[in-house]
Amino acid sequence: MSWHATVLTLFPEMFPGPLGLSLAGRGLREGRWRLEARQLRDFATDRHRSVDDTPFGGGAGMVLRPDVVDAACADAIAAGPDRPLIYLTPRGRLLDQALVREIAAGPGCILLCGRYEGLDQRVIEARAMREVSVGDYVLSGGEPAALVLLDACVRLLPGIMGATASAEEESHADGLLEYPHYTRPAAWQGRAVPEVLLSGHHAEVARWRRAEAENATRQRRPDLWLRHHGRNSDASLLVPGPTDT
Repeated sequence: MSWHATVLTLFPEMFPGPLGLSLAGRGLREGRWRLEARQLRDFATDRHRSVDDTPFGGGAGMVLRPDVVDAACADAIAAGPDRPLIYLTPRGRLLDQALVREIAAGPGCILLCGRYEGLDQRVIEARAMREVSVGDYVLSGGEPAALVLLDACVRLLPGIMGATASAEEESHADGLLEYPHYTRPAAWQGRAVPEVLLSGHHAEVARWRRAEAENATRQRRPDLWLRHHGRNSDASLLVPGPTDT
């Protein structure tokens, strides 16, 4: 059975969007994964198809109603009870490669896209939703975040990417940022490709790439560097290395 994603949204026309193109789109057409976007308004109970209401306690904006969202969730869960229910929100756990791998390794996911000021807390708790954020910023809605999460997961599915090694060596695959890449021409605007990459010595190339990955992580993402080493208070790990500029 193919990996199955259901998106609960007020804007189902936003899907598959970019996921219908390139490798993800080909995998979708080949049936390697499935995607359905369901309209939240279909689960409203009034003639206006209302999905939101004013917040208790006052304040600006509107809040998604728990009864409408719960009905949509129940319908999606009935079609895939083993899939995690994920609410995309700035309040959630930050999406990282470890979580992406976990979701991609399962049967799929159900993604709830928030809008307005957010979602009634009671349905979050009642459905034991996993709250996930794609970054420390605020979007107009959860749809772009859902596209990000799905893209990250789908590219790890069997048969989507042509070279498994490519996924194994890229940024965050082992807790480090990726090493820099070069291609033809060997000299461009006075800038030369590092000689080691032209040497044909695979072991030396591998060592150079590892050193560059560690150096980039140490310089650009000290938080990842510390986490990679399993430490949280060693200042020596943050000292620029010999290849730093």
